[in-house]
Amino acid sequence: MYERASYSTQTSTAPATLVRRGSPLTRKVVLLGGASYALGSVLGTITVGGKATLSAAAATDGSQVPDLVLPYAVDATAGDVEVMAYETGDLIGEALVLGAGHSLASIREPLRDKGITISV
Repeated sequence: MYERASYSTQTSTAPATLVRRGSPLTRKVVLLGGASYALGSVLGTITVGGKATLSAAAATDGSQVPDLVLPYAVDATAGDVEVMAYETGDLIGEALVLGAGHSLASIREPLRDKGITISV
């Protein structure tokens, strides 16, 4: 008539948490194709064209200024991808993925100017 319920133990990884508190606001952006972006990637916007990419301190195309954070991993190796990214929020600094040449200290002020605060 009824099957007996069975229980098992399964392993899992702890969910990654970027948000320290509150509800971040998001906006739609286009990620530059040709790369994979990890959850928590700190993004900068390229001045010409307006596409977002991982912010690197040595960039000279506008993306050196961090202004967004990616809330999930994205594979954009096949081309540009439209995504939602955090534009405001109170985030956990240790969970962020930083581009070459950046540190939590170097991204703190630019992100704060955009409405994103980070804990250290």
